Amino acid sequence: MKPPPVRLSHVEMYVSDAVAQAAYFSQRYGFQPVGRHGSPTAGSDHFSIALQQGAIVIVLTQPCSPSHPGQTFLAAHGDGVADIALQVTPSSSVGEPVRTAAIRAFGNVRHTFVEGDAGSTGEAGVPGFEPFAPLATFASLAPLVASTATGLLSIDHFAVCLEAGSLEPTVAFYENVLGFSSIFEEKVTVGTESMASTVVQDDSRTVTLTLIEPAGGAAPGQIDHFLQQNGGAGVQHIAFSTGDAVAVVKELAGRGVEFLTTPRSYYAALPQRISPAAHSVEALEELNILVDADHDGQLFQIFTRSPYPRRTLFFEVIERRGARTFGSGNIKALYESVEAERQQQTGGLDL
Repeated sequence: MKPPPVRLSHVEMYVSDAVAQAAYFSQRYGFQPVGRHGSPTAGSDHFSIALQQGAIVIVLTQPCSPSHPGQTFLAAHGDGVADIALQVTPSSSVGEPVRTAAIRAFGNVRHTFVEGDAGSTGEAGVPGFEPFAPLATFASLAPLVASTATGLLSIDHFAVCLEAGSLEPTVAFYENVLGFSSIFEEKVTVGTESMASTVVQDDSRTVTLTLIEPAGGAAPGQIDHFLQQNGGAGVQHIAFSTGDAVAVVKELAGRGVEFLTTPRSYYAALPQRISPAAHSVEALEELNILVDADHDGQLFQIFTRSPYPRRTLFFEVIERRGARTFGSGNIKALYESVEAERQQQTGGLDL
């Protein structure tokens, strides 16, 4: 029996300071606070702020009591994605109370299933949330409502780092338990390092996960580094889609978002590999945007530097011009860009 269809509802992050993180997403990326739950005052179990831009909903939850599960998560992983929540078609009639259930997905990341009609799930589609209003005792929340959108539209995909040997069972879990389909698989070798990946996607195409595991090699690479710093499997990056990567990246950079740089040789060789359909090579080089292609078209992408102390979670901006899959050029470019930054931080090769 095929599982019921799902759609992406929201992403929840456990963070040590919800107000600071809300300010970061608002000021840097243009997210608008739309809901809140709990209170940051003493005695509260947690404090959550829901942010939205386009179809993207991010919930930032700060645990406030020792018994909240977020405390254990933060101690093990630091700030990061704890829940990729999925909307399921309600089995009850409109107006019935919202029902939720959760299962473990990978590492300490879960999937919460949210059942209920749009009118019953609260502000921004998150159950139990109240409309956002800055608390009088927290004046730092007030400026958040003035933020303007930057052109981010939806979550294109999540990249997930897994321990070696767990890729196959994780793919089987998504196929057999959640009814996802495998749409692409690849093994990429960069120097002495290798990684294997499989992309799984739900029928609605709103939930796409690139599942990646280290596949051996003479030296540990960036996947191994993530697993070590993160304390196990987890979401390595979230990719935000846009209709114009050049305009959006320029706007985000002006707001203080830091992006990975790309070797100049990449752009010198680009005309022989691909003729960009939407942007000039000069514009891409100026902003360090990568381009790749598959049978259906092209895509443009760039990766941010991680803003977190452990250098684990980071973000991606991606513009698809017909491209639907994940070509080896994309994965290899990501691997090389992140590996170059890691080597810079550890005193290795400076590209």
